[in-house]
Amino acid sequence: MAPPEPGAGPAPDRRDASILHVDLDAFYASVEQLADPSLRGRPVVVGGLGGRGVVAAASYEARRFGVHSAMPMGRARRACPDAVFLVPRFEAYGDASKSVMAILQSFTPLVEPLSLDEAFLDVANARRLHGTGPEVATVIRARVRDETGLVASVGVATTKHVAKLASEEAKPDGLFVVEPGEELAFLHPLDVGRIWGVGPATRKRLEQLGVRTVGELAALPEDTLVHALGPAQGSHLHALSWNLDERAVVPGQTAKSIGHEETFARDIADRSQLEREALNMAERVGARLRAAGRAGRTVQLKLRYHDFRTITRSRTLADATGAGAEIAAVARELLDAVDIGGGIRLLGVSVQQLEEATGVQEHLPLDDTASPLERHAAIERSVDALRERFGDDAVGLASLADRGDRTRYPTKEQVQEPE
Repeated sequence: MAPPEPGAGPAPDRRDASILHVDLDAFYASVEQLADPSLRGRPVVVGGLGGRGVVAAASYEARRFGVHSAMPMGRARRACPDAVFLVPRFEAYGDASKSVMAILQSFTPLVEPLSLDEAFLDVANARRLHGTGPEVATVIRARVRDETGLVASVGVATTKHVAKLASEEAKPDGLFVVEPGEELAFLHPLDVGRIWGVGPATRKRLEQLGVRTVGELAALPEDTLVHALGPAQGSHLHALSWNLDERAVVPGQTAKSIGHEETFARDIADRSQLEREALNMAERVGARLRAAGRAGRTVQLKLRYHDFRTITRSRTLADATGAGAEIAAVARELLDAVDIGGGIRLLGVSVQQLEEATGVQEHLPLDDTASPLERHAAIERSVDALRERFGDDAVGLASLADRGDRTRYPTKEQVQEPE
């Protein structure tokens, strides 16, 4: 497919800019500042507090000192020693996210969450009730602030790709609209690294081709990009550089996996300790599965060695499970089959191939007909109820009572360590 003549651009598929990308500003840090008014106006950094922790989020007060997400926590402390450093509280962030998503869904059922703090909306069919895309965006920003105390930046455009880039331009606390027909004027001056799918490796290859802006990328023949990057990526980036993005907003997206992983303050070379860590992760994953009404068939173990080499091992079960005991048993078998070498830096347990959980027995089976797994599953549900009422730390396994400091990131919200 040949691109349009430079400067002309493709004819927009939409008459209006009706795709919105809503992004909550400094989400984790903002939730913490709302929960504790003494933190408002102060630099707040959320992330792993151990020696190998990384920044998950930084308030704008902290960003003025150069602190940003994915930065090693030690560097963040040096950059902003007076900041307040906090361990992530994912339950609180999940609750805040649900409140915001409910607001978005009151405008249109076409809401596609990307993570806890961002989502796409298609409001093309909501104009009669709520107005144009920019008008809806204005009301959303006001309602999010009034009803949750959080701040949302919103990008509005004719495609998902441009809407997401527009929301980046809107930050902090803003609204940025790219009107139909203005997409290429907006896109082409941007740094090529702003495009979805252009990471450090791809950017380096593009720079070797003399490409530093989206406009320079668009000027290259598609065949050149395909030769340099491969058919899929080359064609994809070529299309995005011309705003050829036909992706629809798909509501009801669900997680493909639920997991938990930890980067340890020190490498662990003791297999029994790793088994205890895996048991704790499996228990947490099971609780999250049950809370989401999901079960999964594939259990995956992830290990990162002291030299940053990373491996995964997995096993698929005959039936889907949400039981922490069953997940733990598989994780332990997978762990037993691998060499832990000179020590493990990171360990993770996740469950994949998710599906709706089937009905479960609600009472605690005490008769002899119940299998050990059924008994354990019933106990886990009782533990879930206690944690729901009294807090996440109200009850736990005795074998995990003294585990020391850890850096925890549930898989869906994980901030990767620099490789």
